[in-house]
Amino acid sequence: MSTKQTLDAPPREAGSSGRVAIIAGGGALPLEIASGLAASGRKPFVVMVRGEVEDPAGFAPYPNLLLDLEQFGSLVGLLKGESVTQVVLAGNIARRPKLRSMRPFLPLLPLIPRAVAALASGDDGLLRTVIGYLEDHGIKVVGAHEILPDLLVPQGVLTRKKPASADRKDIEAALAAARAIGALDIGQAAVAIGGRAIALEGIEGTDSLLERVAGLRSHGRLAGRKGGVLVKCSKPGQELRADLPGIGVRTVEGAHRAGLSGIAVEAERALGLGLKDLIERADALGLFVLGLPRDGKP
Repeated sequence: MSTKQTLDAPPREAGSSGRVAIIAGGGALPLEIASGLAASGRKPFVVMVRGEVEDPAGFAPYPNLLLDLEQFGSLVGLLKGESVTQVVLAGNIARRPKLRSMRPFLPLLPLIPRAVAALASGDDGLLRTVIGYLEDHGIKVVGAHEILPDLLVPQGVLTRKKPASADRKDIEAALAAARAIGALDIGQAAVAIGGRAIALEGIEGTDSLLERVAGLRSHGRLAGRKGGVLVKCSKPGQELRADLPGIGVRTVEGAHRAGLSGIAVEAERALGLGLKDLIERADALGLFVLGLPRDGKP
């Protein structure tokens, strides 16, 4: 079974039968998915990755457990014991498993060579390995957007403020930079100011990228410069079922602290966490939020 779904493939319909599990990392996305599933009458089973989930108490209303990355070999048995047929991979995983710490587990042994290769090839390779392992054992992996389609950011300007001509030049520059680092599996975001990219997202994530930009405002070539745009986009050949770029209220507030004029993301290929709230916050802070068309033209 092929586990790769590219950006050119249409989203598949997630079935409504069977129990859904959430493999929860950091950030707001896992809890938003859990709340959305519960609201639709489908109480999820939540597997919280130890050391990654920021607020484990938030998952108290749902059946849940904590799992170390090194215990991943027992995951299939746990999921099947809970009658899980579908899994959503959601949230950030900053740490990487320590292969030496994995307990000897017979079903896991064939996976170890694939895991070693995946760890060397970057985040996307690791995600595909995890997805392949689950689906090889009869558990379907679905994207967050398949479970909750309303999470996808629509195309067009979503706020009262619209991008100015200078902002559109920044969008073009940041988009080119974000696509370049995405092709190298480094990150999904870039910031451009004055028509050129000035900061790229690394393993530290978007929040830290924006903090770095805020720090750069007070010295060097950025001193006195106004505006700028954060752009987030999918990686070329992005696996749609995991790690789609996302923005939320925290992103908007970080962009404001960094002195940016707005945020642009790839429409229908980025998640808006609490989309209504983030638009209201952007309006209050005077930022624009834009869903870019597939051709990337702002």
